[in-house]
Amino acid sequence: MNSVQSNVGYACINLTLQVEEKVTTSRGMIKKTFTEKGVQYASQLALQNVQDLLRIVDWNLEHGFRIFRISSDLFPWASEYRLHQLPDFNEIRAILEEVGARPIRLTFHPGPFNHLAGQGKTLDNTVTDLEYQSEVFDTMGLTPSRWNKINIHAGGTYGDKLATLTRFAHNFKTRLSENLRARLTVENDDRPTLYSVNDLLFLYEQIGTPIVFDYFHHSLHPDGQSQEEAFHTAYDTWDVRPVCHYSDSRRHYEDPKARKEAHADWLYTAANTYGRDVDIVFESKMKELSILRLRGEEPDYSPKMRKMIESAAVAADLAGTTD
Repeated sequence: MNSVQSNVGYACINLTLQVEEKVTTSRGMIKKTFTEKGVQYASQLALQNVQDLLRIVDWNLEHGFRIFRISSDLFPWASEYRLHQLPDFNEIRAILEEVGARPIRLTFHPGPFNHLAGQGKTLDNTVTDLEYQSEVFDTMGLTPSRWNKINIHAGGTYGDKLATLTRFAHNFKTRLSENLRARLTVENDDRPTLYSVNDLLFLYEQIGTPIVFDYFHHSLHPDGQSQEEAFHTAYDTWDVRPVCHYSDSRRHYEDPKARKEAHADWLYTAANTYGRDVDIVFESKMKELSILRLRGEEPDYSPKMRKMIESAAVAADLAGTTD
């Protein structure tokens, strides 16, 4: 039952490196700046981002983290160019190839504005965003498969779940590249108005997309399945070792006034993997620090880190008073 025996990781931000050394992979700019400075500046920021990605990946390996979700903001305004058009592309590619050669499982989780069942401009933008992230993995030299998943939610229901999922499957078949199709996964939602593990089985049966099981989302939208039943349902859709998402409830453990969908800052429980081999991305707000604490490996924090942790706690408390 102890999830720390599985391969574990976290998402996008390494707080230790960010606070201590200002390491980040999300350097970006507003539209006005991009309009003024263009691809040249985007290339400079992207180069810094991938340099820091390599630092984070190496830190993760040194500390026993074998899966990591990359920020989708790695390349600023990526919808406006192809990667090979960046002036620094040769250096960027060399670094990404180093990242891709590391013994760590890398994934993406594009934002909620992606709606593969959408239409018109919404669908066009979704395809552009997903293809960009698949291109990053291609540039890393990673074989297209769900080992390096690009995970999305099915999106809104548009008033008809079955019709929407059918449109999702059609767009998957007709609008996505072969490499992207080989990487795409879907995740269960946290609201009864959206998609449960049961609902997403339709997509697996139609187009073979594995289901990323999110424990916390399932607790809010079980759709008649126990956790164990839903876990096994999702697990059996994979052709490589499955990935699950895990977090605890902020309302239950930290702030009774928090939204029921809010993730806790820290981890308080371990995931039951029911004796099966999985990789787990923990989605707690305190990132790698929460996993180290759960493992009993919490370091002696520097004054900077202690200040950050205290500030985060105060900010969370203040946010809770406005709910």
